[in-house]
Amino acid sequence: MSRLQQADKRMRAESALLSLPHLPNLTEQSPPIRVAIVCEPGTTVLADSLETLLADARGFAFSRFEYRSEPGLKSHAAGFGNPDVVVAALDSFDATKLEPFFASLQRAFPHRPVLVTTTHPDAFDVFPVLEMGASDFLLPPLRRSELLPRLMRQALARCRGDALVQKLKEDIGLKQIIGENPAFLDQVRCVPRFARCDATVLISGESGTGKELFARAIHYLSPRADMPFIPVNCGALPENLVESEIFGHKRGAFTGAASDQAGLIREAEGGTLFLDEIDTLTPPAQVKLLRFLQDGEYHPVGSQQILHANLRVVAAGNADFSQIVREGKFREDLFYRLNVLALTLPALRERRGDILLLTHDFLQKQAAIAEVRSKNLSLAALNRLLSYSWPGNVRELQNVLTRAIVLSDHDSIEPSDLDLPENGPAAEEQSFRAMKSRAVHRFEHDFLATALHAHKGNISRAAFAVKKNRRAFWELLRKHGLLTDARRD
Repeated sequence: MSRLQQADKRMRAESALLSLPHLPNLTEQSPPIRVAIVCEPGTTVLADSLETLLADARGFAFSRFEYRSEPGLKSHAAGFGNPDVVVAALDSFDATKLEPFFASLQRAFPHRPVLVTTTHPDAFDVFPVLEMGASDFLLPPLRRSELLPRLMRQALARCRGDALVQKLKEDIGLKQIIGENPAFLDQVRCVPRFARCDATVLISGESGTGKELFARAIHYLSPRADMPFIPVNCGALPENLVESEIFGHKRGAFTGAASDQAGLIREAEGGTLFLDEIDTLTPPAQVKLLRFLQDGEYHPVGSQQILHANLRVVAAGNADFSQIVREGKFREDLFYRLNVLALTLPALRERRGDILLLTHDFLQKQAAIAEVRSKNLSLAALNRLLSYSWPGNVRELQNVLTRAIVLSDHDSIEPSDLDLPENGPAAEEQSFRAMKSRAVHRFEHDFLATALHAHKGNISRAAFAVKKNRRAFWELLRKHGLLTDARRD
């Protein structure tokens, strides 16, 4: 299935998820939502379509601007004033043209959300567009039932988005995500961009890597933050009750259905439905979920009434989805429906440099909860944590530390307090110098990798940033085998 087909199918599903009956009431006294249509040369037909849809809609005012140069855009925009939402009609995805275009939009309409559409859906790549500042995207053919709810949601989110509220949302959404590993930070940086739009997100990673934490961050940084976040573990749902739990049921629909049940979709109305361990769904359950994602319509078990849902779906799984799709264990069409935006979380053993950060943060939080002084971690205990493979990832680390806090009778946590299987030389049998050397070596590797990544492989800039002589910095990179990540200055 082509990228266009995947995106187009996903858009058709979202047309129902964002259907007009869920729009807030617009009265004659309500101020209209002001929309600026900014179109590149070559998008005349698309811009005409936008105008037609908005002209027939109550509660919207719009103006159209032809983008040929920034001064011209600013001159025309001055007469319209600051809109609530900007719709950008793109004809090209050349980065050399897109960057100045988005920069011009930000200067002409500062702090306004930008919804993107294009005349070339085949060439559409969502990631660069989101990185440059787009809040959401919509692929043609454009429909009123898709366009208007998205414009309204972006306008309402902007009205609620004052600095204090945004700061609180960032704290709730991102403060709980701890780590400095470059691969991990790449995924963290995607969260605010993914949160701005309404596309489905698929989060992959081993058990205990923090998939639900990322899903919550996406929700709390999104325009849906003031609506419910409903998590459901698909692996815990009995096969014969999957449909009932997710879609609800009517009284008497089956044996044991003594009363009506709304279902998880109804509970998540307006907010986010998080489907964890989605790779455990049985084939029949996958079919039922696919039908819901395709048109946004569903009916409770035992009811003939068709209901519409206005929510966002974030899914997560432990499996390698490309592999289970090839093996026929997971439907390919459902995978494409879910995998519009993707996050892949690294295992804890792949970011050992974050173990000390996670440990320190957890010990501080536990001390605050118990209102006692935080316990310290001895060097021997740290070395033990660093040498362990952590098959259970961050969740296992937290469990081990919780037990250590309970078992330790001293201010310092020692290796004997850590209930870990032996998978190497015992920490207490190694010398202080050997343990210190291992800890320093791991710190140097992760610190250098992070600095190099932050400066896109430029050795001179990275060395200057960390206040290190370039030659000495180069030698450290060679020592840790990181020169392959560097580029010529």
